[in-house]
Amino acid sequence: MSGRKTINDFLREDLIDITQLLTLVLGQNKEQLYTYSNYELTNKELKRLDELIQQRQQGKPFAYLSGSQGFYHLDFKVSPATLIPRPETELLIDIAIDLFKPNQSIDVIDLGTGSGVIAITLADKCPSWRISATDKSIEALKIAKKNTTKDINFYHSSWFDKLTGKTFDLIVSNPPYLAENDSHLESLKYEPIEALISGKDGLDDIREIIQNAPKYLNQGGYLLLEHSDRQQKEIVELLKLSFVNILTYQDLNGLDRVILAQVR
Repeated sequence: MSGRKTINDFLREDLIDITQLLTLVLGQNKEQLYTYSNYELTNKELKRLDELIQQRQQGKPFAYLSGSQGFYHLDFKVSPATLIPRPETELLIDIAIDLFKPNQSIDVIDLGTGSGVIAITLADKCPSWRISATDKSIEALKIAKKNTTKDINFYHSSWFDKLTGKTFDLIVSNPPYLAENDSHLESLKYEPIEALISGKDGLDDIREIIQNAPKYLNQGGYLLLEHSDRQQKEIVELLKLSFVNILTYQDLNGLDRVILAQVR
């Protein structure tokens, strides 16, 4: 008997995400772990598992340890250069594909694309749509390009900077929207700060997008934004100057999360 720890020994321990960490280290799915639960980990596997357990206990998100995260119906590569895609953002996809038909020939841009989840999911669901995406982070764009198998126009651009002369039927964005002192920031310390914080009230980037969007929208075009659960009232007021038909949406937790508006 070698005395090395088995899969079962670890599964019995109360460690955060231990099943997922074991699947990562051993290259097995959950069912295989239980089937071969008496398997003894090698020294190399034990060392790697210990490293991952420590990082996870320190709060590093599992998606950064695994290098991928599911979103809608696809899997995406992620890195500390990109936000981890969240289920709340899937609401943007649902609204967009209800707004236009998948076979319509329309122009769509995803501002601040990060790992590319919005642009790539829309391109996959709606092959007739012409999709573009921007990000000011070159590292984020590298990840987005690795994630896509579709024909998407990527721009290294801060919001609309590199889009002069271009217009769209739909502008969609999940921009930074947390205030500088937001209580959520502590739990997000491993994620890129520039993709999270937007000034003292969290609305700096949203203000900029709303102010400039009309110049980049075709007649009757739409702006679709994700926001924090405390900003809806202010955003509606900001939109009223140049937009009509303002609709608000709640996420699966019943929190205000998304706003849609049509250019005046």
